[in-house]
Amino acid sequence: MTKKYKEVAYYPGCALEGSGHAYNTSTKAVGKKLGLKLKEVKDWNCCGAMEVKNIDPKLQTYLSSRVMSIAANEMGFDTVMAPCNGCYHNLKKAEYDLANDSKSADVVGKLSEKAGHDTYQAGQIETIHALDWIKDAIGEDGIRERVKNSLKGIKVANYYGCMYTRPRHIFPEKDQGEGSESTSQPHFMDDILEAAGAENVDYPLKTACCGGAHTLSDSDTSTKLVLNLLQTAEESGADVIATECPTCHSGLEMHQIRAETNFGVKTKVKVLYFTQLLGLALGLSPRKVGVHENVSDSMDFVKEKGLA
Repeated sequence: MTKKYKEVAYYPGCALEGSGHAYNTSTKAVGKKLGLKLKEVKDWNCCGAMEVKNIDPKLQTYLSSRVMSIAANEMGFDTVMAPCNGCYHNLKKAEYDLANDSKSADVVGKLSEKAGHDTYQAGQIETIHALDWIKDAIGEDGIRERVKNSLKGIKVANYYGCMYTRPRHIFPEKDQGEGSESTSQPHFMDDILEAAGAENVDYPLKTACCGGAHTLSDSDTSTKLVLNLLQTAEESGADVIATECPTCHSGLEMHQIRAETNFGVKTKVKVLYFTQLLGLALGLSPRKVGVHENVSDSMDFVKEKGLA
């Protein structure tokens, strides 16, 4: 446990105000329950996501840098917590590009001047994920002390998605030995939910792609990738897949339905955000952590496990 992340700038990103709203709801509720403070970044903008990055990578770098500039130069923070894998990835990538690519730094400087705000300087902000936030601010022991409704008896497949660990060079804090996160075998979510009482299954596809980027252009490919994730989770003995990315979460839920309607393949594994599971373990109600907002209906499962 450390005081370092007790209060951080919070960058929800676009998805958490839309399809991933349950993640936003549960993240805020868990933070409050744990005594952690989130200060939302003022007047934040889209990080550039996939759309802008595919057209102009340097413009995407600027968009992400503006978020960090506001947090650092206008709000006085040195840490930004981004729970969305895409936002987390893009802010980390912008940090790397500004430190290592003079052309990116030049474009960001010019656009920042034109927009009328201070230019973000590499190193002003540390971007962390929601997993880092809870793992480092509270820790496993702190979670165990606060558990009111253990997740005992619930078998979980922890799914991190592909953008949480790739590409490795933009995550210099990972793979640093004991206590750090691993890019090849991430374990922070496993650690957090195990501390809450869950039984983590051996899930070999924890960093496999869900096909999120292909959903609109090739839905069948996305459905097949998601079906592989769902079926593997069931074969691993999981009751539920825990997620930490709104794009992955939405993809798993929607393509689970599509796999049944379009391909006739039904899977029963539930899909919940790790913050929802943690919140339930801390004694929060299903509604408080947004279980009713999920596309897949997990309320009966939550009640069956004595968490409601």
